[in-house]
Amino acid sequence: MSVRNLEPSALWNHFADLNAVPRPSKKEEKVIQFAVDFGKSLGLETFTDAIGNVIIKKPATHGMEDRKTLVLQSHLDMVHQKNADTVFDFENEGIKMLVDGDWLTADGTTLGADNGIGVATIMALLSSKEISHPALEALFTIDEETGMTGAFELDTTILKGDILLNLDTEDDDEFSIGCAGGIDTNTSYNYDTESGVKRDSVYKVSITGLKGGHSGMDIHLGRGNANKLMARLLLNLEQCGLKLIEFDGGSLRNAIPREAFVIAELCNDCLVKMDERKAAIESEFSTPEPSLRINWEKHDYESDGDFVSKKDTSKILNTINAVYNGVFRMSPDIEDLVETSSSLARVIVKDGKFQTQSLQRSSSETSKMDIAHTVASPFYLMGSQVEHTGSYPGWQPNTNSEILNLMVPMYKEMFSEDPRVQACHAGLECGILGEKYPNWDMISFGPTIRNPHSPDEKVHIGSVQKFWKFFLEVVKNTPKK
Repeated sequence: MSVRNLEPSALWNHFADLNAVPRPSKKEEKVIQFAVDFGKSLGLETFTDAIGNVIIKKPATHGMEDRKTLVLQSHLDMVHQKNADTVFDFENEGIKMLVDGDWLTADGTTLGADNGIGVATIMALLSSKEISHPALEALFTIDEETGMTGAFELDTTILKGDILLNLDTEDDDEFSIGCAGGIDTNTSYNYDTESGVKRDSVYKVSITGLKGGHSGMDIHLGRGNANKLMARLLLNLEQCGLKLIEFDGGSLRNAIPREAFVIAELCNDCLVKMDERKAAIESEFSTPEPSLRINWEKHDYESDGDFVSKKDTSKILNTINAVYNGVFRMSPDIEDLVETSSSLARVIVKDGKFQTQSLQRSSSETSKMDIAHTVASPFYLMGSQVEHTGSYPGWQPNTNSEILNLMVPMYKEMFSEDPRVQACHAGLECGILGEKYPNWDMISFGPTIRNPHSPDEKVHIGSVQKFWKFFLEVVKNTPKK
């Protein structure tokens, strides 16, 4: 079945149109133009602000003029990640979608349901001529996934709305009323090299098959981090003959690393010890990571034979092994909520430079900085340069929210169950937007999406139908001014 044959038809067709447009973070020119052309085709007031966010305004339908103005917000960009054996050009190809039973997924790549379903939902409402609604201000932000640039740079004079509906939560029974803030820790170290690699003893070591996922929403699930596992596999082997040549692990700053690859000269003693460690690691992770694969094979190495010096190999592997990764602190106030975490997202050892990227998250500003400094410490000790960038605030919950108090009983009446009202450990744009427009009443909700930021991303088709039905009721019952 084609995605265009799913219900609700308008929403899925807009999603299909959107997914035909390449939209990587920081390269959103095509999708910005797509959104602008869409708004103008409807004859609606449509414009971009200085940074590239797209705003489309639609007047209230007859009889709804006395209701508060709704700001409907989702981000245009998506995480671009694919399986190692998938051939795909994210900058020029549209996502290839597959209906798999009750789920919609993609063929070896991320799907873009995060946050494309939210964008398509807003488009379906804007293009409708039958749905009653108050005055609408659609806000399509850019670069959410790699820095929330659109939210940070949003013009504070262009929106007049009262209530923000953020459509970027990933469980259809959950209302988010708070989120974590975040900060990036990036490091760089110039290592010494030596020459003398025996080319017939060079291997490529691979860690693949990990689930990966969102480094906020999935950090508590005990999944393997390919960078950490690779360091564990190789740790201290330089003492028995390891010659490290290259290390390439992870891909995106906000995704748990699924794969890591190393090129190194390995002696027989190294291979024996790695075999023992491989068995231990695969046994430990047999439940959370049943598809984990650790392999090595001879590599056709064509270079001048340089490798990382023994001293710096020890520094690099010990530092990766020592750096904190995972849940740092659970919330003392909200049950089962991760308060603070860190994910070592990217490791590169190549051409004389050892570089890492990691992302720390917390709903507590002081704890956020504590974990950032904790992560930085091993890198300082080895002599790395350390830079903290991209800090953004969390969103403090408001349990007295008018829109929340409207939506909770409405949800219970429609679906005969209570929604889960909670804060999340992801970095929603609401924290930043709330600083820009402090008088907004804000809430985030959405359909059920699994494994965002990974090629296993999928969205539940039935939950989209449920979400759409509920979304329309919220719109139709917007509070009066």
